[in-house]
Amino acid sequence: MKEGKSVKFNLQPQNGRISPFKISKLLDPEASWDKDELGDVLHWIRQGVALVCGLLWGAVPFIGAIWIILFLLLSSGIIYGYYSIILKVDEEDFGGHGALLQEGLFASITVFLLVWILVYSLAHF
Repeated sequence: MKEGKSVKFNLQPQNGRISPFKISKLLDPEASWDKDELGDVLHWIRQGVALVCGLLWGAVPFIGAIWIILFLLLSSGIIYGYYSIILKVDEEDFGGHGALLQEGLFASITVFLLVWILVYSLAHF
């Protein structure tokens, strides 16, 4: 018999489901975050905001640069509120406000503009 056997727990998602531990961590201010995990979460939140805003801006026929600026303000405000109010992380541990607010910004602008233009063009022309 081998006495040095160790038991490993598999915390990976199974059957396409995310474990409740991961979801509860998203709203837990006491949870510990490393830079990559927090960056991934902020990136995907921003992508979701970009998708929703692009669909909304395209369905309601908004045109003009003011709506791009409004998207940037809304997206950055949601990200700032999430990491500073909900998670209460020390932003200096993750590179400061600039690094956290920039996480996923350019990809989200691309998603936002793509969805906005496609929905606007398909719905109103």
